[in-house]
Amino acid sequence: MPLAGPELSDLVRSVIAMTTATYESAVRIGSTEYRLLATADPDLVVRLSGSDLSGALVAEGELRLPAEAGSAVGKVLGQVLDAMAKLGAPRPAARSRPANANQPWTADLDDDLRTAWLAAEPDAPTADLIRGIALRMERSPTSIRSRLARVGCDPDVPGRPLSSEAAAVLGVRGRDQGGLGDKPDPPRWEEG
Repeated sequence: MPLAGPELSDLVRSVIAMTTATYESAVRIGSTEYRLLATADPDLVVRLSGSDLSGALVAEGELRLPAEAGSAVGKVLGQVLDAMAKLGAPRPAARSRPANANQPWTADLDDDLRTAWLAAEPDAPTADLIRGIALRMERSPTSIRSRLARVGCDPDVPGRPLSSEAAAVLGVRGRDQGGLGDKPDPPRWEEG
């Protein structure tokens, strides 16, 4: 028996109900959970809500448009949201520099660095020791590591002086002499 009349419309409604596409997703950003529910029946409806940890609603909205426009509108919406987030986002703070950054090293500072390094246990974690000395001397870890060879310390092994072979490899020529002069200055830390 062929379907006609109200039976046909019931069948069509059932088929449409079975083909309705639904997409649901959630993401947590900070203390807010955002939930997105999108359905296409036949228009595209996108619902967004955001709740904080206590469950209080902190964001909500709905967008309704023809399903065939969804992709194009989605791209434009993504671009607009990215641009608005960049405009409204606080500017990144300038990286704070240690108080003594770019300040000259004095003989006393060199002696303090050498004493601190040579007093360390050889099995001390190198990076942790360098960071600790950097904090105390208000210098960057990079400046401490690079200065260690100049004051006669092996920058790879806490507590160990720099050997003359390692000094040659590292190009250490004495206090702040770099590549100047034909002969390297005698290292300050050697006796005699």
